[in-house]
Amino acid sequence: MTQDPIVEVITLLALSVVAVALLRRVQLPPILGYLFVGVVAGPHALGWLPESDAIHLIGEAGVIFLLFMIGLEISIPHLLSMRRAVLGFGGAQVVLTTLIVMGIAWWSGISPEGALVVGGALALSSTAIVARQLTEQLELQSRHGRLALGILLFQDLAVVPFLVVIPILAGEAETSIGMALGIAMIKSIAVVVGLLAVGRWLVRPLFHWVAAAHSVELFTLTVLLVALTAASVTHAVGLSAELGAFIAGMLIADTEYRHHVELETRPFRDVLMGVFFITVGMQLNLAALPPILHWVLLLTAGVVLGKGLLTAALVRMGGHESGVALRTGIVLAQGGEFGFALLALALSQGLLSHDDSQPVIAAVILSMILAPILIRRNGDIAKGICETYQQNREAEAHHLAEQAGELDQHVIAVGFGRIGQNLALFLKEEAIPYVALDVDPALIREAWEAGEPVFLGNATHPETLETAGLRRARALVIAFDEFHMAERVLEMARGINPDIPVIVRAHDDAHLEALEAAGATYVVPETVESSLILASRLLHSLDVDLDEIARVVEQARTDRYRRMRGYFHGEEISELEDLEDRDQFRLHTVVLPPRAYAVDLPIAALALNTLGVQVVTVRRAGICGDEPDPAMVLRNGDALVLQGSRDALDAAEARLLGHSGS
Repeated sequence: MTQDPIVEVITLLALSVVAVALLRRVQLPPILGYLFVGVVAGPHALGWLPESDAIHLIGEAGVIFLLFMIGLEISIPHLLSMRRAVLGFGGAQVVLTTLIVMGIAWWSGISPEGALVVGGALALSSTAIVARQLTEQLELQSRHGRLALGILLFQDLAVVPFLVVIPILAGEAETSIGMALGIAMIKSIAVVVGLLAVGRWLVRPLFHWVAAAHSVELFTLTVLLVALTAASVTHAVGLSAELGAFIAGMLIADTEYRHHVELETRPFRDVLMGVFFITVGMQLNLAALPPILHWVLLLTAGVVLGKGLLTAALVRMGGHESGVALRTGIVLAQGGEFGFALLALALSQGLLSHDDSQPVIAAVILSMILAPILIRRNGDIAKGICETYQQNREAEAHHLAEQAGELDQHVIAVGFGRIGQNLALFLKEEAIPYVALDVDPALIREAWEAGEPVFLGNATHPETLETAGLRRARALVIAFDEFHMAERVLEMARGINPDIPVIVRAHDDAHLEALEAAGATYVVPETVESSLILASRLLHSLDVDLDEIARVVEQARTDRYRRMRGYFHGEEISELEDLEDRDQFRLHTVVLPPRAYAVDLPIAALALNTLGVQVVTVRRAGICGDEPDPAMVLRNGDALVLQGSRDALDAAEARLLGHSGS
């Protein structure tokens, strides 16, 4: 019986809300909720969600947007710096896993052609699960996170030759495998280089033109156009659509619109990815499992343990310590979404029988169900298994404790990038002792060899801050620009030493209140501080007394940048900038007409402060009065300059203009 698509969507959303809410209460990843919905409500169980092209299309769009978002996090120079992980570890993992699984499958009775497909399918891991889970755990930029991402990028590229080979193995193509792969490789290189070249010439001018139009709708449409056009180009030439979306993300990552685009596309990604995981769960036939359950469990164990240990061994042989290698293996110890694409194509080409494919499909799904739990616990597992990893971490902690143990009233700098290193210069000039924490081993090695007291340590872990001597420290500086991680460090720091001054770096003032609420003593928003520096230089060039310059600058900081945080936005421009933060302060002018409600009332009577709005200036008869007295009675024609968030300003304007009789 055909089901109404609207009913399908409502059912899907209702089940997702319930499942995700329940899993959140028990602190399990929401991905498990989506998979559970697909398994239970899918066509092989309750049948509430029948096979639907529309649902599968939405799910595929989710994977495309996921790769687009990953591309936004990786600029082209960043990708080149990851070439060892992509080509070295990724290539070795895919080739070895494919050959090992192919041999086992062939030995078990599957044809050589089908065995190759099974090997390729099980060699791939889930970019969707890994990227989302590591992002939630703030581990995407960790050592094992970067290694896992590099291997995943190669796996996504490796899908292409498999898609080329399968029709040839089925006998539908007259071209030899070698020639077909050579053509595919040339085509892949030409398309990727072409997209990168054309994109670098067109993307930045295109977004400049769109931004000049001051339309949030046009901006959103352009983002979708760029991502889907790149995806369709790669798909049209036989490559994966996801690869095109990834390239589009990388191109935009090199522009100043990266953060706007990320915030604009995040709602699409989250919703569509949820649907994708539901479609994965829908493929599991619970009724067919009992007769083949032993094979399914054996295959699942092989994927989780075999592929995980093989990946860990490759990373370990590449020179990384055992704990990092094991964590990388655990993160990649599952099947992936592209594996289903290979299996589906092999089934349609007759390379695999339905009976042979069911244990593989079930094992991939089960491994994907286990993946979020394993990824979440990857650190604990590595510590429990790798004594050397734990010993290395303890040695690092001991080394840090030895250095910090001799210090008192020192400064702890979290993050030793350019900002952290510049801070260290001033501390050394003033003979103030300090220790710095970072997670980049290469940076730490170079800095340590240069005599800097920099140590490997994750400041989101309370034991790291304890070891660095936070209880005895004079101040803590968070020198990286990552809001969620800064919040986490603040939470840990305040639990150890509630009274220590904490100075936090921020890109702008969008998260100033949130960081202060989390425990920051001072938040230094870079964009606002740049205005102060420019103003200081200007006033000095105009021969204003240095003491007066210092006074006005210090007053601005003491007032928490109150007068500087708001600025005038055009109506259309404000919508575009609201992509970053709708709650960001702005200025707005309201002129009181004759019958406005506020006329003949004192400012205090309007209680605009209860809306989160401040009256900055009142202009009457050409004369401006800053910070007006709350007892000031408003008159017809007064122009009030208000400061607050956009929603608060809308509410304040409605209160000011409302008629007294309303």
